[in-house]
Amino acid sequence: MSNQRQRLIHLHLCKELSWKELNRILTYDQQLSSIYDYSTSDWQQIFHLTPRKAQLLFHHLHSSRFIDFSSYFQSQQIHVMTVFDSDYPMLLKQIFDPPFVLYGLGNLKVLKTEQRLAVIGTRYPSQAGMEAVKMLIPPVAQNGWTIVSGMAKGIDSMAHWQTLHANGQTIAVLGSGFNYIYPKENKKLFSKLSQENLLLSEYPPTTPPQKWHFPARNRIISGLTQAVLVIEAKEKSGSLITADQALEHGRDVFAVPGSIYTEQSRGTNYLIQQGAKLITHADDILIELKG
Repeated sequence: MSNQRQRLIHLHLCKELSWKELNRILTYDQQLSSIYDYSTSDWQQIFHLTPRKAQLLFHHLHSSRFIDFSSYFQSQQIHVMTVFDSDYPMLLKQIFDPPFVLYGLGNLKVLKTEQRLAVIGTRYPSQAGMEAVKMLIPPVAQNGWTIVSGMAKGIDSMAHWQTLHANGQTIAVLGSGFNYIYPKENKKLFSKLSQENLLLSEYPPTTPPQKWHFPARNRIISGLTQAVLVIEAKEKSGSLITADQALEHGRDVFAVPGSIYTEQSRGTNYLIQQGAKLITHADDILIELKG
């Protein structure tokens, strides 16, 4: 393991550091060769950290040993990828703010193909929304496309389960560390994915879910994939934020239309008005992806 990689992971494990702050450190010292030499005042003056954060970071770097974290990851079969590694997903590396470190649990071979489709939607789907998942996802998964979602209840969870039932490959991107299964009702799905497929998170294992983690998580879902399929979403929802991020990343956006009387369809109908590809059949998706 290179010293640069090791130091990046050690820094990343300080949960108080934001992506912007870590980016600032890497911009100043890409090799991270001096991180153990900086004093708390250096962290404040050079990197503009608050006194509290500078103290926490200094304490973290000097009171914890990287080798202990490494042993823990090995014991828990957690794979750690940094943005400098050859196995880091190439599509994700291309976005503006890729996670500097990714933690993986399960089968890393799932990442070998870049044929990945994000499937997202409301946590409270209608019967029509649930039927749409059952109709659309298995054929796409059986055609070799890895289904990426966020393991939230509703559309996300159904997309994972339908992929598993079709013997396809699926990746769940979490808004928490692996020690916190969220929502708790997905304990069985978490276990299943960790055995046969893949769970990913940019958060160290001991990080509990926080409200702001989920919008950040969504950029990874769209960044990993070639296109995003939205199956039911309200007018103001995380799914629409993900669709916007997908467009920023240069990805295609697909949406399933719904009734004008259904709240869960207002977001998807709006996306179609804005130019998203209207999806009524799995072949609609496959033709676009192959094109």
